[in-house]
Amino acid sequence: MERKEAMMGMENFEGITNVFVDTYTHGLDAKKRLTIPSEWRALVGAPERLFVMPSTNDSCLCVYPANTMAHQLKKLQERSITDVEAQDHLRTLAASSNLVPWDAQGRIRVKDTLLDYAHLTTEVVLVGVFTRFELWSPELWKQKQPIIDQQKLGTAAQSVGL
Repeated sequence: MERKEAMMGMENFEGITNVFVDTYTHGLDAKKRLTIPSEWRALVGAPERLFVMPSTNDSCLCVYPANTMAHQLKKLQERSITDVEAQDHLRTLAASSNLVPWDAQGRIRVKDTLLDYAHLTTEVVLVGVFTRFELWSPELWKQKQPIIDQQKLGTAAQSVGL
């Protein structure tokens, strides 16, 4: 089965419409734009925008389709504006995030503060994480995931219930 056929079969798997898998390495151009793989752009659909935020666990960026984030934001609307702690958390997340469209060539421009946070300068490793994807510097990605480790794969599969 060809790669595109495999991706097409996963576009709507049991109600899950965005399944980002695989790893790509792309360069930032002179204007610091990053090309998103065409397979992933097809999964995002309309509106053609991505929500980019710093990871809370690693020095990378988490990228969600805007429509996926819209579902999360609906949950946040239930938070009372009198809940000071919740409002502070929302403020922190929103101020640190970026909502970006892509151009006709499928490129996005992430704000400099986020690029700096993730140590992204010339090359970017795009890592699929099923419902989102992450942007890593090649050096940090090598430290995080140097090789395919069968024991690590087994532990990961078990921890997520596979």
